Amino acid sequence: MANVQGIPVYKEVGATPAPTGNTDSARVVIVGAGPVGLAMALDLGRRGHAVTVLNRLDFVAHASKAICFSKRSLDILDRLGVGDPAVEKGVTWNVGKVFWGNDDDPVYQFDALPVKGQKRPGFINIQQYYIEEYLLEGCQRLANIDIRWGHRVDAVNPVDDGVELSVSTLDGDYTLRSEWLIACDGARSTVREKLGLDFEGRVFEDNFLIADVRMKHEMPSERWFWFDPPFNPGRSALMHKQPDDVWRLDFQLGWNVDREAAIRPENVKPFIRAMLGDVEFEQEWYSVYTFQCRRMGRFAHGRTIFAGDSAHLVSPFGARGCNGGLADIDNLGWKLDLVLRGAADETLIETYNDEAIATADENILNSTRSTDFLTPKSAASQALRDAVLELARDHAFARPFVNSGRLSTPVSYPASALSTPDSDEWQAGIGPGSPVLDAPHHDGWLLDAIGDEFVLLARGWKGELPAGVRLVEVQEIAADRLGLTEGGAYLVRPDQYVAARWKSPTATGIEAALIRAKGGSPCLH
Repeated sequence: MANVQGIPVYKEVGATPAPTGNTDSARVVIVGAGPVGLAMALDLGRRGHAVTVLNRLDFVAHASKAICFSKRSLDILDRLGVGDPAVEKGVTWNVGKVFWGNDDDPVYQFDALPVKGQKRPGFINIQQYYIEEYLLEGCQRLANIDIRWGHRVDAVNPVDDGVELSVSTLDGDYTLRSEWLIACDGARSTVREKLGLDFEGRVFEDNFLIADVRMKHEMPSERWFWFDPPFNPGRSALMHKQPDDVWRLDFQLGWNVDREAAIRPENVKPFIRAMLGDVEFEQEWYSVYTFQCRRMGRFAHGRTIFAGDSAHLVSPFGARGCNGGLADIDNLGWKLDLVLRGAADETLIETYNDEAIATADENILNSTRSTDFLTPKSAASQALRDAVLELARDHAFARPFVNSGRLSTPVSYPASALSTPDSDEWQAGIGPGSPVLDAPHHDGWLLDAIGDEFVLLARGWKGELPAGVRLVEVQEIAADRLGLTEGGAYLVRPDQYVAARWKSPTATGIEAALIRAKGGSPCLH
């Protein structure tokens, strides 16, 4: 495997020549061609917008990063047209098991997809570089997406009607002027640094070893987590299966460790042997990471918007990092689309700031609780954790308190300014500010039928619809999940979140809810 700048290469692309002349312009510039940046480009490109992507490297890296992609992320990838290859390649799993001490039987197990009859599983495991490859292929099919490899951002200067970037390449430097800049350039974001912005939050005093190894090992496609196992006493461990006979092994190390020494093969091997016994394996990737639960104070700064790890960081347990980044672009894409087309005021972007921060805060809260449960820092917290694990063996009430990394789920925005509060009493269904639950729909699936536009899900709607809203008549299973009785309806946003719902909708009410969902004030129209 080739290495460039010490980074293993998965897919060689090659540097993109600098544009002719010293200056260039683009309506939307995205910095970073990781999964979040490529998904953002593909979302806007599919909506017809010209997008320029700048990436410092001129290849797709083979390094071990995200591997767990949640059902909500798979729904987003479906909307972007790349869900099928991801699921076909990935390792599907719904069951997670939690072990404690020397016991070979789990103290607790859970189902990541409790509601069956949905298109996608609770999770798939797949290496991040595959997701990047599928997103890149989607982008390459669109002529309006310009990805520039080996183009490094050296300066970021906000101006009245956009942002001015200084960009360097191997064959020359240039200035790039953009109306909108979306920073998807990761935890060490150049854009964030150049603007003098920083994170707020906690760094936890613990280190974890990631050992991605290639081996033939027959075990179920499940998430296995250990508290205080005999092969890592007093600490924790995690095991996940990936495609290509690659396994993710994760070992808690403690705080005062030599990080460089910890990833030497001779020091990693004893951990693997203790966990798995005398198995043959090859090193794929070793690294050490420290838990962080941090975010920026704001994600939108004028015409510069932050998404993914450039905006927020969480610990890997719970798979909330990349999944949270894909949630960001899912929220931002349709809003920026409306602004770019002049169908909404740019103040709509403020609702991205609000809703994406709500998502980040929930992820940080869950990640912080996971970390505190995984790494008790006092005798009292250790005793409490052990008591919860003991009770969980036989008592269902204790199992929700077992926190081995509360897994990523979609975040709701009950107080969103874009939602119309319920005027009817609902005993079932999905409230405004929450994503629609998938269900069988004719010969396909409900979320596929919704797509990425405003939709009215209805049972027997006979009235007029506002311009830009498409009608989808739901069938019995979907109606039951939505709590829809005859004559009822839901207005769904382009990110498949509920904007409003009625037991007896009116054309006027639907129109007002649509205006509100686009960031307007119905009373002014």
